[in-house]
Amino acid sequence: MTVPTHTSEPSPLLDEALDWVVRLKTGAPTQADVDALQRWRQRSPAHEAAFRQAARLYRHAGIAVRELAGEQADEIVSAPQRPPRLLSRRLVLGGAVAAAAGYVMVRPPLGLWPSIEELSADYRTGKGEQRKVVVAPEVSVELNTQTSIALRSAPSETRIELISGEAAVTTKLSAAKPLVMLAGEGRISALQANFNARCLDGLVSVTCLSGIVTVELGGRTARLGKAEQVTYSRTGLEASVPVDATQVSAWQAGLLIFRDRPLTSVVDEVNRYRSGKIIITNAELKRRLVNGTFQLDKLENFVAQVEQLFGARITSLPGGVVLLS
Repeated sequence: MTVPTHTSEPSPLLDEALDWVVRLKTGAPTQADVDALQRWRQRSPAHEAAFRQAARLYRHAGIAVRELAGEQADEIVSAPQRPPRLLSRRLVLGGAVAAAAGYVMVRPPLGLWPSIEELSADYRTGKGEQRKVVVAPEVSVELNTQTSIALRSAPSETRIELISGEAAVTTKLSAAKPLVMLAGEGRISALQANFNARCLDGLVSVTCLSGIVTVELGGRTARLGKAEQVTYSRTGLEASVPVDATQVSAWQAGLLIFRDRPLTSVVDEVNRYRSGKIIITNAELKRRLVNGTFQLDKLENFVAQVEQLFGARITSLPGGVVLLS
């Protein structure tokens, strides 16, 4: 099992190595600088190992910036013309993540803090929080992590909007005033049914758990029975498919169930519940398949489990960012 790299412990040799990396990456190194670095690396195996680790950490910090801000690191981090002679690894790594955080103040990514639309919701949950509300007689909604819904008035409908996140809906209404949930560009309607709706990054998926659910988008309609799911986005409404309803609704029982899911997809899901952010920096690791069940109240063990299962290297950065490589 690979020993995790913890970047918070002091290491003067690694600080020196990071100083060399930053000097070469952000300045205008001369041949004399390159020769001096070579001599420094050849002092001992520990010096060479420190340099390799520093190069890896610097590269991973750049990946973290791009992941957090959704932009190229060069567009986010403005490199100083004359970097200090000595930069600690805390400053290098923390500075990169802090730069990303400063950039995304204008464009907050999903999961870090609520958007303006989410703040205007009637009901909202934070990261890792779940909540059940009765939005109308005979209509209850269970909100999953980071979910926002709003009540919308309509004369002949019980209408709510799923602004963002995931919700399980139970409705026992009559035909006189059906439930209509707006999500993205589409409409989800039901009378006496249970269904799960998920709206993330412009992609909406609707799963019927019992009863009949109708989904409409752009003049097209899908009628779902038990254990059927349909997805849609601005590009259109996909054909409905059968799914394992137990996996879809597992979050209501405090579980996440994955069957042959790539690790990158699993991490995206775990990030919705867990504080901080996990980022995979190894392309091969992203493709590794996961089969397992995870308890929502024990996701603090997830990183260690990935380390044990796949031999992943762990690097912890400021702000709760964890890199898996």
